[in-house]
Amino acid sequence: MAQQDWLYENFEPAGSSIGYRITQKLDEVQSPFQKIEIYESTDWGNLMLIDGAMMLTTRDNFLYHEMIAHPVLFTHPDPKRVVIIGGGDCGTLREVLKHPGVEQATQCDIDEQVTRMAEKYFPELCESNGDARADIMFDDGLAYMKNCEAGSVDIVIVDSTDPVGPAEGLFNEKFFADCARALKPGGILVQQSESPLVLLDLINEMRDEMRKAGFQSFQTLPFPQPCYPTGWWSVTMAKKEADADFTFREADARGKGFETLYYSADIHAGARHLPPFVAKALKG
Repeated sequence: MAQQDWLYENFEPAGSSIGYRITQKLDEVQSPFQKIEIYESTDWGNLMLIDGAMMLTTRDNFLYHEMIAHPVLFTHPDPKRVVIIGGGDCGTLREVLKHPGVEQATQCDIDEQVTRMAEKYFPELCESNGDARADIMFDDGLAYMKNCEAGSVDIVIVDSTDPVGPAEGLFNEKFFADCARALKPGGILVQQSESPLVLLDLINEMRDEMRKAGFQSFQTLPFPQPCYPTGWWSVTMAKKEADADFTFREADARGKGFETLYYSADIHAGARHLPPFVAKALKG
């Protein structure tokens, strides 16, 4: 590899690509499930790719991790038990455990190698792995939710890769039905929901699958994410109750006793107001 070469990820659905200037390849592991690569870049810190798709960079991962964790935790009235399906880099777990009211956070990712790579090349994301409230499992998230006790979870966070390969089963009715069964009354499911610029059809398909599984109310929150296709990403929250209120605990968000780099009460409030073209395109 030449000094300061360029690494590109092509994204066929958008007819676009994202590139990074890199200095060296740091590591590569072929796990039983996927290929994980780590690169060093000149401006974005370390990069993690899974099966050739960008997963995170040192510089901008806080955007995703904060927005998949804090909006849902401040929307729920009193979250005690949180389950994270996927999330092997542990950044979402770290953000969840910033909330002192959380009593248990279970992270279930099928691929232990993702966590081992994160521990080595993104150690800041793993700084809460030793928290007594953290339960880190390496197992099939589909099976975990299927076997989860009914009405035992306040929040399910689906921190998955794109809906292909090991993550394909995390975007269908069967999985969402298991999540619905595991959630307590008033519980919330949140899932990363891809780009609201070019993948609105996928967001609607995901909502349709959630609806068939028993969820009736939805809220999609967009946010910037430079390392993902189009640079604009989203998470979608779902509740089983019809016409559910997604008003968040704004006073608690403003008075939070921990640091965030992107998330704030104002950011949360703004993200709830979708751009007109997105609001018009989304079903329900």
